[in-house]
Amino acid sequence: MDEDTLRTLLDGVRAGTVAPDDAVAALRRLPYADLGFARVDHHRALRQGLAEAVYGPGKSPEHCAAIVAELMAEPGERPVLLTRAAPDQVAAALARSPGGVVTGAAPGAGATVAWRPAGPRDEAVVVATAGTADLPVAEECAAVLAAHGIAAVRLTDVGVAGVHRLLGSADVLAGADAVVVVAGMEGALASIVGGITPAPVVAVPTSAGYGASLGGVTALLGMLASCAAGLTVVGIDNGFGAACAVLRMLGTMTPTTPSRAPASSPAPTPDTTTAAPTAGPTSDGASPGGAPIASPGLTDVGGVDVQANGAHA
Repeated sequence: MDEDTLRTLLDGVRAGTVAPDDAVAALRRLPYADLGFARVDHHRALRQGLAEAVYGPGKSPEHCAAIVAELMAEPGERPVLLTRAAPDQVAAALARSPGGVVTGAAPGAGATVAWRPAGPRDEAVVVATAGTADLPVAEECAAVLAAHGIAAVRLTDVGVAGVHRLLGSADVLAGADAVVVVAGMEGALASIVGGITPAPVVAVPTSAGYGASLGGVTALLGMLASCAAGLTVVGIDNGFGAACAVLRMLGTMTPTTPSRAPASSPAPTPDTTTAAPTAGPTSDGASPGGAPIASPGLTDVGGVDVQANGAHA
């Protein structure tokens, strides 16, 4: 049950269209429903804004089907998700609750099944993958976003071994409301993206890589140690968690990018009473008086250029 459904129920009681006993019966199931093998959390959407999802591994097909059916039985329009599902779990859940959309059934990765997907949203979210081997994790992330109404913009195979492939999409990254970076090996792509876009960046280390990648641990540590300030890092191969992190951010974020800045604040008027003409650089590239020209965004401190945007130098 989400906030809209609860308000509708209370409005019905106030208007006399819903009997008090019926409202009590509906609210009795609000905290959770005890199925014996699982306590299904119907209150989560009210607390977090995101409904409970069903994690497939470790559950029997019958358990998956029963939990999905319980979530679907609750009034409301929140999406219902079954993640990392094996073929027999998908079949059982769809047989009991038809209409689910299946995404990403790569071998060993499991499928994501979504019922009651939300209507389209306007936010621009980019999901970038370093290599093709990272696609199963990116598919999970994109499927969860799609279930909540966000059609992710996909940038695939843009890893640092050929960084020019990423730089060709710099405008896409700069205009995003949030970016998810999915990368294995050493995980360096997240730092590069974090230095290009002003949007929140959620990094997902994957288990793709050779020996010293240690099943994703190297990428995880590299992302946690990133020089790009403010990077958010989730667990290895956790595309679902990355999507949920983005959804939480978008639920509380005030847009600050220039294209979405309020238009009501006029630009400051320059003070022309004391300003003197400034000559351009001389033919040898030096500024008048022989002072060197500082690089954009850099401050000269004792002969060392220090980046003045909050990142480490």
